[in-house]
Amino acid sequence: MAQNKIDKINVTYGQELPDDKQKLVDITGEANGKIYGLAIKGKDTYMLKIFDSGTMAQKSSHEIIIPDLNDKEVEFENLYLLNGKLYVVGSVYNKKEKIFNLVATPLSEEGKLSKDGVVLFKSEVEKKSARGGFYFRKTQDENGLLVMHASRFDKEDAVKYDIKLFDDNLKAIFSTTEKVKFDDNHKDYEFYIPDFQAGLNDDVYVVINEGYRDNKKKERVERFEIHAYKSAKNYTKEVINIDVKDQSPINCKIVPSGDILHLMGFYSSVRESGRSNKELKGVYAATVNMKDNSVTNVKFNDLDMPTRVKLLGERRAKKGKDVPPLYNIIQIIGREDGGMIMVSEYQLVVIGQSSGIGPLAFTPVTYIKNEIIVTSLAPDGTHEWSNVLPKEQAASVTTMSLGLGFGGVSNGFAVGGTVMIPLLQMGKGPEYLGALPIYKNGELSILINDNVKNKGITDIEEIKSMGNYNNAVPSLFIFGKDGKITRKDPEEVVKNELVIRPGVNYSKTDNEYIIYSSRKKSDKLGRMFLLD
Repeated sequence: MAQNKIDKINVTYGQELPDDKQKLVDITGEANGKIYGLAIKGKDTYMLKIFDSGTMAQKSSHEIIIPDLNDKEVEFENLYLLNGKLYVVGSVYNKKEKIFNLVATPLSEEGKLSKDGVVLFKSEVEKKSARGGFYFRKTQDENGLLVMHASRFDKEDAVKYDIKLFDDNLKAIFSTTEKVKFDDNHKDYEFYIPDFQAGLNDDVYVVINEGYRDNKKKERVERFEIHAYKSAKNYTKEVINIDVKDQSPINCKIVPSGDILHLMGFYSSVRESGRSNKELKGVYAATVNMKDNSVTNVKFNDLDMPTRVKLLGERRAKKGKDVPPLYNIIQIIGREDGGMIMVSEYQLVVIGQSSGIGPLAFTPVTYIKNEIIVTSLAPDGTHEWSNVLPKEQAASVTTMSLGLGFGGVSNGFAVGGTVMIPLLQMGKGPEYLGALPIYKNGELSILINDNVKNKGITDIEEIKSMGNYNNAVPSLFIFGKDGKITRKDPEEVVKNELVIRPGVNYSKTDNEYIIYSSRKKSDKLGRMFLLD
C-alpha cells in the first residue's frame, strides 16, 4: 500500500476479491452492513455483487437476468439502491405503438427479480430513431429517484420532456409532461436541457436554454430559464427567467442549497452579428431565492490571463485565441461561507473508422480526459481565483458499431453535457480516467492517476501523458484558499501495486469514498478519506 500513502490521504483496503473475470463497473451504494455493486462478465452479462462493509470481502455474485417485456428484449439501464432496496431498471421500445418504456423490478440479494415489476414510463415518441433517452438523478438523501425522458418531435417543431420523481417503493410522487415549441428556421438554433435536479422537500428543477441568431436585429436571442416544481405548491409549474445579454451559456449545473438555488457554468461571447463564438469565454454564476423566485445575482466572469496562458500557451493566449468549449463540470462544491468551487474537466470522445461489414463492424473509441479547471467564486458570484490541474489521460476501447451507446445530441437538441461512458465499455480502461475531488476544512484536494515521470510537476507544458494506465500512480493536488497548487506524490513507487479506478467509486460524503482498485488479476475494494 506504500504508493497510496500521500499526505493526508488515507486508503484502507479489504480482502482480495476472487479472480472471477467479473469487472466491477459501478458501486451502487452501501446499506445493511453491505456494499452493493454492478459488474460485467463477458460481452453483456450483468452481475450483482455484494461485499461485506467491514472486511470488504465479496459475499456473493449473481447474474442479473431481465425477462422480455411483451416478447421484446429489455435493454439494461442501471442498478439502483434506494433506502436499502435494490432495483433493476431497463428500457424497451414498442415500434408499433411508438412508445418508449422504462421498467423497474425489485431485485433480491440472490439476484432474483421479483414478479412485481413496475412500468415507470410510457413515453410517446415520434419514431424509433428519435426516441431520445432516459436520464437519472438520485435525490439528495439517495432514497428517491428522479428520471427524465426527453425526445424531439420534428413534425411539431417541439421537444418533449417527461419527468417523474419516485420514492423508495417506486411510487410516483410527482409527474409532468412538457412540450416546448421551437423555431429552428432561425440561424444557429440550439435547444438544450443542461441539467435537472431534485432539491430539498422533493422539489424538482429543470433548466432550459434556447438560443438563436436574429438576422434582422443582428443579435443573439437567449432564453435561459428554470422550470421549478415545488412540493409546497402541489408541483405547479413556475418559470424563472434569467436575463442573459451578449453572452451564450455553454453548460449549466444546478446546486440546490436550502432556499437558494445556484446555477453555474461556462459561457461564450457573442459577435456583433449575433453569432456565438463557440469558445469558452469564462464562468457565470446565478443565484435564485426560491421563496419568491427572485434572481438575486447574475455574474459573468471572463477567464483571467494566467488561466488562459495555462490552457492555450502564452503566445496563443496573448493573441486572443479561443479556449475550446470542451470542459464539462464534474463537481460543484458549496463552501461554508456561501461561495462556490467549480471543478471542470477537459473531456472528449474520438470515434475512429469502423472495420468490418454491417452489424459485425467494430469501431475504435478513444476517451480523453485532460486538464482540470478549478474556479472559486465569492458568495455574490464574483471571481476569486482560478487554477489548472495539469493532466493528460486517454483510454481506447473497441466496440460494436451498433452499440456505441452515444446519444443525447441531435439536430441542435441536447440533454446534459458530460461524457457518459456506456457501462459495457467500462472495465476496459476508461474507468482509470478522471479525478476524485475531496473537500474538507475549506480546502480542496483532487486525486488523479498519473505517469510516474510527472512526479512534482505542476507546469502543464511539461506534463507527460498517463500512457499505460495499468502502471499509473496516484497524485494529489491540494488547492489553497488563494488557489495555489501543492502537489503531493507517493514517496515510494511500487511495482505491481494496486491502481485506483476513479470512474468506479461511491461518494459517502464530500471527503470519503468507497473505491475500487486493481492490478492485473488482483482486485480490492477500499475506503479513501482525508485525515484531519
